[in-house]
Amino acid sequence: MRKITDVTILEGYHLKLTFDDGKNGTVDVSALVGKGVFSCWQDRDFFERVQIGTSGELLWGDQVDLCPDALYLKITGVSVEDLFPAAKDYLIHA
Repeated sequence: MRKITDVTILEGYHLKLTFDDGKNGTVDVSALVGKGVFSCWQDRDFFERVQIGTSGELLWGDQVDLCPDALYLKITGVSVEDLFPAAKDYLIHA
């Protein structure tokens, strides 16, 4: 499991993320704004109060969190099987 170690808020709804293995990149979360629990992001001040949780996830209060592994996959293009080798066996037997 990867952990986010640093987050920088960029223009729009882009976030620059650094992970515990040193990899970094930018993710655009604008497609989520205004949908379901992400409606709170329409308040830009709220969006900018992002924090990193104890498990390396992104947190916005107790309302919204984003999984660091999903963000890592999106930024790096690594496959689920590469990040979690045991998933390959699980998927075969599913």
